[in-house]
Amino acid sequence: MANQLSLKKSLNLFDSTALVIGSMIGSGIFIVSADMSRTLGAPGWLMLTWLITGILTIIAAVSYGELASLMPHAGGQYVYLREAYHPMFGFLYGWTFFLVIQTGTIAAVAMAFAKFSGVLFPWFSEKNIWLDLGFIKCNTVQILAISCIIFLTWLNTNGIKTGKYVQNSFTVVKVGVLILFILFGLVLGTNHETVKLNMSIFWDAQQFTGGKIIPLTGFAIVTAMGTAMVGSLFTSVTWENLTYTAGEVKNPKRNVPLGLFFGTLIVTIIYLLANVVYLNILPLRGNPEGATAIERGIQFAANDRLATASMESVFGQYAAVIMAIFIVISTFGCNNGQILSGARVYYAMANHGLFFKRVAKLNSQGVPAAGLWAQGIWAALLCFSGTYSQLLDYVVFAILIFYVLTIGAIFILRIKKPEAERSYKAFGYPVLPAIYLLVASFVMIDLLIYKPDYTWPGLIIVLLGVPVFFLWKRNVK
Repeated sequence: MANQLSLKKSLNLFDSTALVIGSMIGSGIFIVSADMSRTLGAPGWLMLTWLITGILTIIAAVSYGELASLMPHAGGQYVYLREAYHPMFGFLYGWTFFLVIQTGTIAAVAMAFAKFSGVLFPWFSEKNIWLDLGFIKCNTVQILAISCIIFLTWLNTNGIKTGKYVQNSFTVVKVGVLILFILFGLVLGTNHETVKLNMSIFWDAQQFTGGKIIPLTGFAIVTAMGTAMVGSLFTSVTWENLTYTAGEVKNPKRNVPLGLFFGTLIVTIIYLLANVVYLNILPLRGNPEGATAIERGIQFAANDRLATASMESVFGQYAAVIMAIFIVISTFGCNNGQILSGARVYYAMANHGLFFKRVAKLNSQGVPAAGLWAQGIWAALLCFSGTYSQLLDYVVFAILIFYVLTIGAIFILRIKKPEAERSYKAFGYPVLPAIYLLVASFVMIDLLIYKPDYTWPGLIIVLLGVPVFFLWKRNVK
């Protein structure tokens, strides 16, 4: 049973929007287009994939707004699934959220933070093995990633106001620098030869895999887009973090839906423009053995660091270091948002008897400190689980499962609770939510077929939660 302390309503509309933007913009936008380009091989299909991702993200966000106005409680998506379907569905989300979704995202972003720190301080390198026990190796990148997680976890135990000030500050900085990056890239960075080359292959899809180039036509392009969308989707998730903190938002029935809409819209525009900058400076196709950023192109940018490669080709090595500093700041702020919001889900679950009782308690600062530390410890362990791209695949599939279920909850609750007060209703209902369900379901099927190594284990983790739910309920009784 929870103690008598209560969550403090400290987040206004600006804070809510900043939480969405700050949680979404991490390192993905500076990295994933390289792998997407190897999968698609053409500027037009790359941009279309990003555009579709952005539209889907905004549709999902404005649809979640209806659920947020109907149930403005801490826990967000967990609460929606619990009320629309059955407590077991809420538990399955919370179970997967803790094991893979939130903690996996925190781990992936922390690893990206540490890798980009290696540009500034070469000691942080995956080749610099600090501890080798045979069955597990610990390098200095992992040490820095784990240290970042521990520090931000501790920071957020000091209260929601501390967390929001950090979030707002880093969000303002990262958006400001991104705008400067886009302006410089469009005004000063134009490479006319590059633009001409990219336009000549704009819709000429081809896939680079296993060292071979495979032309893509017809339905093969559609499946390639579904596979490539792993990158853009991962970069565009976690906007729903705002719903977890609804219990701490002032006037949540208004500010949560608006924060979701404004946040996802701003980020989508930034992402599209950032990709225009890449195509304005670098050729999409390149040579993996190329000596310069131009020769390597977008496909084979060093360590997939596109933003760094873009600035380096225009302003030289000095600008590349500055860009690396910005990405370190961006990923740090992104993880603060992930850590701040995630613990609210475990807090809501614990209050329903579906998580450890201690997590239902708030500390003297009015935050679920036990939930924060449980999340932080598991995320730190996940830093040993695989590479950035592997964590990305693992997380995206699990997230999509629950996005589909949650959008479906809108239809179900319209039937189950037709008279319930809805200060905001999903825009374009039922057409836009239905389109989202169809496209997201196709992407999931595509990933199960073409990226089975991490998608099937993700699905198995979700299903393993079913017996765990019944065992947990029996032990609680």
